[in-house]
Amino acid sequence: MKHLSRMLTLLFGSFVLMFMAGCTTSKSVVSQGADLSKYKYVALIDNDTYRMPPELVQYQIQLYDAVERSGLTLTNQYRIDRLTQREQASLLIATLGVDVSKEETVITINFIDFDTNRPMVSCRGAYSTLGINEEADIKGAIKRVGEQISKTFNPNRPSESKVN
Repeated sequence: MKHLSRMLTLLFGSFVLMFMAGCTTSKSVVSQGADLSKYKYVALIDNDTYRMPPELVQYQIQLYDAVERSGLTLTNQYRIDRLTQREQASLLIATLGVDVSKEETVITINFIDFDTNRPMVSCRGAYSTLGINEEADIKGAIKRVGEQISKTFNPNRPSESKVN
């Protein structure tokens, strides 16, 4: 009887975790009237890239991959001045934000028009195991923000987000 009770408790706990993970909100907000088809390039601005602890670089790679799957061409933030004026007119600057808490992990990527400095798109990916598995939370949030980016910049193409 105790064994059955433990199994039911574990099953219920698993159900609650799956439900809570599904309750996290992943979404994208696009500036009203934005013509996303005009953008061809993106430069990820991240001042902590080279000071990041080595064990976290794998997540940085996955975030860059998610942005690259948007169909935009990645360009180095330090080489923006080498782009022609026409290329700069089709450039988005992207900033990354990561918020890890016991409740959920949220990754936000904001895309800003290079010429006007106006925010055009904000993609948010969230995931939660309620603090049980931080690595799963990060991977899940990366996958979800990647899905949001793909849906936003490639609405007619199915999402291909993969997180290893």
